[in-house]
Amino acid sequence: MTTSTPRFDAIGMTVADMAASLAFYRRLGLDIAADADTAPHAEAPLPGGLRLMWDTYDTARAIDPDWTPPQAGAPTGLAFACADPAEVDKVYAALTDAGYQGDKAPWDAFWGQRYAVVRDPDGHGVDLFAPLER
Repeated sequence: MTTSTPRFDAIGMTVADMAASLAFYRRLGLDIAADADTAPHAEAPLPGGLRLMWDTYDTARAIDPDWTPPQAGAPTGLAFACADPAEVDKVYAALTDAGYQGDKAPWDAFWGQRYAVVRDPDGHGVDLFAPLER
Protein backbone atom coordinates (compact mmCIF):
# COMPACT_ATOMS: atom_id res chain seq x y z
CA MET A 1 0.00 0.00 0.00
CA THR A 2 1.37 3.41 -0.94
CA THR A 3 0.57 6.65 0.77
CA SER A 4 0.83 10.07 -0.72
CA THR A 5 1.27 13.51 0.70
CA PRO A 6 -1.00 16.32 -0.41
CA ARG A 7 0.77 18.77 -2.73
CA PHE A 8 0.18 22.51 -2.56
CA ASP A 9 -1.43 23.27 -5.93
CA ALA A 10 -3.45 26.49 -5.94
CA ILE A 11 -4.49 29.68 -4.20
CA GLY A 12 -8.19 30.44 -4.36
CA MET A 13 -9.97 33.78 -3.99
CA THR A 14 -13.67 34.58 -3.91
CA VAL A 15 -14.63 37.76 -5.77
CA ALA A 16 -17.69 39.97 -6.10
CA ASP A 17 -17.07 40.95 -9.74
CA MET A 18 -15.12 38.44 -11.83
CA ALA A 19 -14.38 40.81 -14.73
CA ALA A 20 -13.13 43.59 -12.42
CA SER A 21 -10.91 41.23 -10.47
CA LEU A 22 -9.43 39.61 -13.57
CA ALA A 23 -8.76 43.02 -15.14
CA PHE A 24 -6.68 43.94 -12.07
CA TYR A 25 -4.61 40.74 -12.19
CA ARG A 26 -4.10 41.01 -15.96
CA ARG A 27 -2.48 44.40 -15.28
CA LEU A 28 0.00 42.50 -13.10
CA GLY A 29 0.89 40.23 -16.01
CA LEU A 30 -1.17 37.12 -15.31
CA ASP A 31 -2.31 35.22 -18.40
CA ILE A 32 -6.08 34.90 -18.03
CA ALA A 33 -8.37 33.99 -20.92
CA ALA A 34 -10.69 36.83 -22.02
CA ASP A 35 -13.76 34.59 -21.84
CA ALA A 36 -13.10 34.03 -18.11
CA ASP A 37 -14.63 37.45 -17.34
CA THR A 38 -18.14 35.97 -17.41
CA ALA A 39 -17.31 32.55 -15.96
CA PRO A 40 -18.20 31.49 -12.40
CA HIS A 41 -14.64 30.12 -11.97
CA ALA A 42 -11.32 31.20 -13.51
CA GLU A 43 -7.70 30.11 -13.20
CA ALA A 44 -4.28 31.39 -14.19
CA PRO A 45 -1.04 29.44 -14.18
CA LEU A 46 1.69 30.72 -11.87
CA PRO A 47 5.43 30.07 -11.94
CA GLY A 48 6.42 26.75 -10.46
CA GLY A 49 3.22 25.02 -11.51
CA LEU A 50 0.88 26.68 -9.02
CA ARG A 51 -2.44 28.21 -10.04
CA LEU A 52 -4.35 31.29 -8.89
CA MET A 53 -8.09 30.64 -8.94
CA TRP A 54 -11.12 32.93 -8.64
CA ASP A 55 -14.70 32.00 -7.84
CA THR A 56 -17.68 34.34 -7.83
CA TYR A 57 -19.75 34.90 -4.71
CA ASP A 58 -22.56 32.96 -6.44
CA THR A 59 -20.23 29.99 -6.91
CA ALA A 60 -19.25 30.09 -3.24
CA ARG A 61 -22.94 30.15 -2.25
CA ALA A 62 -23.67 27.22 -4.57
CA ILE A 63 -21.07 25.21 -2.67
CA ASP A 64 -22.14 26.48 0.77
CA PRO A 65 -25.51 28.29 1.01
CA ASP A 66 -24.44 29.79 4.36
CA TRP A 67 -21.26 31.35 2.93
CA THR A 68 -20.82 35.08 3.50
CA PRO A 69 -18.27 37.40 1.87
CA PRO A 70 -15.12 38.20 3.84
CA GLN A 71 -14.68 41.67 5.25
CA ALA A 72 -12.81 44.13 3.03
CA GLY A 73 -9.12 44.05 3.78
CA ALA A 74 -9.27 40.39 4.72
CA PRO A 75 -5.88 38.86 5.55
CA THR A 76 -5.48 37.23 2.15
CA GLY A 77 -2.63 38.90 0.34
CA LEU A 78 -0.51 38.22 -2.69
CA ALA A 79 2.96 39.52 -3.52
CA PHE A 80 4.37 40.31 -6.94
CA ALA A 81 8.13 40.61 -7.49
CA CYS A 82 9.12 43.48 -9.76
CA ALA A 83 12.28 43.63 -11.84
CA ASP A 84 13.73 46.58 -9.93
CA PRO A 85 12.73 49.45 -7.62
CA ALA A 86 11.67 51.65 -10.56
CA GLU A 87 9.21 48.98 -11.69
CA VAL A 88 7.58 49.00 -8.23
CA ASP A 89 6.94 52.72 -8.67
CA LYS A 90 5.75 52.28 -12.26
CA VAL A 91 3.32 49.44 -11.51
CA TYR A 92 1.95 51.19 -8.40
CA ALA A 93 1.38 54.39 -10.40
CA ALA A 94 -0.29 52.52 -13.27
CA LEU A 95 -2.67 50.72 -10.91
CA THR A 96 -3.58 53.77 -8.82
CA ASP A 97 -3.94 55.90 -11.98
CA ALA A 98 -6.39 53.24 -13.23
CA GLY A 99 -8.47 53.79 -10.09
CA TYR A 100 -7.30 50.99 -7.83
CA GLN A 101 -6.81 51.87 -4.16
CA GLY A 102 -3.26 52.48 -3.07
CA ASP A 103 -2.75 51.19 0.45
CA LYS A 104 0.94 52.05 0.90
CA ALA A 105 2.81 54.20 -1.59
CA PRO A 106 6.23 52.91 -2.71
CA TRP A 107 8.93 53.33 -0.09
CA ASP A 108 12.36 51.98 0.71
CA ALA A 109 11.62 49.44 3.43
CA PHE A 110 14.08 48.80 6.22
CA TRP A 111 14.36 45.12 5.17
CA GLY A 112 16.02 46.11 1.89
CA GLN A 113 13.18 46.28 -0.63
CA ARG A 114 11.29 48.92 -2.56
CA TYR A 115 7.80 48.05 -1.38
CA ALA A 116 4.22 49.13 -2.04
CA VAL A 117 0.70 47.80 -1.47
CA VAL A 118 -2.42 48.21 -3.61
CA ARG A 119 -5.89 46.74 -3.06
CA ASP A 120 -7.60 44.58 -5.66
CA PRO A 121 -11.31 45.20 -6.33
CA ASP A 122 -12.27 42.93 -3.40
CA GLY A 123 -9.96 44.60 -0.89
CA HIS A 124 -7.18 41.99 -0.93
CA GLY A 125 -3.78 43.54 -0.33
CA VAL A 126 -1.35 43.03 -3.20
CA ASP A 127 2.32 43.71 -2.43
CA LEU A 128 4.72 44.96 -5.06
CA PHE A 129 8.40 44.63 -4.23
CA ALA A 130 11.96 44.57 -5.57
CA PRO A 131 15.34 44.40 -3.87
CA LEU A 132 16.95 47.78 -3.36
CA GLU A 133 20.10 48.21 -5.37
CA ARG A 134 23.18 47.98 -3.20
